[in-house]
Amino acid sequence: MSEKHLSSQFDSELSAVSTRVMELGGLVESQIRQAIYALSQFSVEVADQVTAAEVRVNAMEVDIDRELSSIIARRQPTARDLRLLIAISKATANLERVGDEAEKIARMVRSIIHSGAPRSLPSLELRVASDMASGLLRKALDAFARLDTTAALAILKEDNLIDQEFDGFVRKLITYMMEDPRMISPSLDLLFLAKAIERIGDHAKNIAELVIYIVKGADVRHAPMAHIESVVK
Repeated sequence: MSEKHLSSQFDSELSAVSTRVMELGGLVESQIRQAIYALSQFSVEVADQVTAAEVRVNAMEVDIDRELSSIIARRQPTARDLRLLIAISKATANLERVGDEAEKIARMVRSIIHSGAPRSLPSLELRVASDMASGLLRKALDAFARLDTTAALAILKEDNLIDQEFDGFVRKLITYMMEDPRMISPSLDLLFLAKAIERIGDHAKNIAELVIYIVKGADVRHAPMAHIESVVK
């Protein structure tokens, strides 16, 4: 079998597994949207749909991981090809964890509804942060698909805005709890929800860092922004 033929098969396998990763990304994005809708509408039915989708998310992660292992064993890739496969594996793991966070939100929504928590709490304000986190994940997947390091760098900077949104929401919840002790328990529920949304943004950031790892061969996790900018340039 010619080297060109082998290369063509490898490219086809990479394309297939990359498509599966994008499908997984679309599924967890849908989970996020449904989870926040369930919160805003206090819908147990929609929360249950998020939980049901988690089974499919987990199955897809296992399938992708199995396919990656098979490709590595058969093709024995090196250099950038190996970095790409490793990065796809890590991106898949991050997407599965995004699904976990969405499912966590759904479980908390059911808890809030069944406990009869006051609806005067600022749960709708979580939509702003959730839209930011979902949008960041979408951008990260797009950057990953195109291996766009410039877009990846912008995502790393944008993640800071989600962190600021989380800090502001925490301060507001503290005010609610100080004004009325009865609000402590439901406020803590919302705090856990906000933290889950923040974690979704963190996973999007992780995927963006993987783009830089694939293209530049540099691990920029925990690196100062100035250093990351110099790597991308």
